[in-house]
Amino acid sequence: MSRPEMEATARALVTLGKGILAADESSPTIKKRFDSIHLVSTEENRRAYREMLFTTDGIQDHISGVILFDETLRQNSSSGTPFPTLLKDRGIIPGIKVDKGAKDMAAFQGEKVTEGLDGLGDRLAEYAELGARFAKWRAVITIGPGLPTAFCIDANAHALARYAAICQEEGIVPIVEPEVLMDGGHDIARCEEVTTAVLGVVYAQLKAHRVYLPGTLLKPNMVISGKTCPRQAGVSEVAEATIRTLERTVPPDVPGIVFLSGGQASEAATAHLNGMNKMGDLPWELSFSYGRALQDAALRAWGGRSDNIGAAQKAFQHRAKCCGAARFGEYTKDMERAA
Repeated sequence: MSRPEMEATARALVTLGKGILAADESSPTIKKRFDSIHLVSTEENRRAYREMLFTTDGIQDHISGVILFDETLRQNSSSGTPFPTLLKDRGIIPGIKVDKGAKDMAAFQGEKVTEGLDGLGDRLAEYAELGARFAKWRAVITIGPGLPTAFCIDANAHALARYAAICQEEGIVPIVEPEVLMDGGHDIARCEEVTTAVLGVVYAQLKAHRVYLPGTLLKPNMVISGKTCPRQAGVSEVAEATIRTLERTVPPDVPGIVFLSGGQASEAATAHLNGMNKMGDLPWELSFSYGRALQDAALRAWGGRSDNIGAAQKAFQHRAKCCGAARFGEYTKDMERAA
């Protein structure tokens, strides 16, 4: 893709009312999900689960793109249609997770750096042939005593920028995901401080690597209280702190911000996005790129049984509809009660 084509793809992914489904769980992660419903994580079960999600009626009204795992990008539906083709035929853009995971950072206890740059150009060229039009790379930053270190932030920001530059060399839109984890007892002010620092370094590195920002998307955490913090910030506080952080750090030529849910409950992630979109005009589209927050109810309803597909798809359709409404700032609790 040329620069104008990459920008058009990035903007299509944040079309008003729509967002991204993150269905790119690695093999260990999807095993944990299946363990929660007492289902063995076989290739066929993984394929059937993703097919159930991708063939849900009406999701193209709320889902603009799907991030796939390497295995899923190569799989077919039960009718023999490759998943990227199935999605494209529904007007949904296929994407691919390309990092090799966050690994322990040598000499920096408690911190991680994401790997996967070796051979990335060749892999991206193959993924493009298979139908992927955008990619995702996730870095993780931990808040704790003495953490994060400046070196950890720098190392992950540098890797994100190199990944983004390589993606654009191959005509693939990069989603840049620097996730400040919500694990821990820190308060919202500490999350805001760290997220501001991380995003500042990430955008400095993207600029240094000559990444074309209109052909990118940002996938950040929301600024929220740590999971075990005694005081959990409310919806308006989260919305205000997150927007304040983004206004300090994210250039206006970035087309959109697609938030991760980061372990939040489905309703909380939806309410927080809704709160931000009610705050008025901003230079970027504010959307979602949710995994668990879109899938959890559907996974539980499915339970690995083909006779539960209808109920599972109904649950998935409902969550997609709620997230789509949050893109307009029109999500309400009444939508949950009605369902």
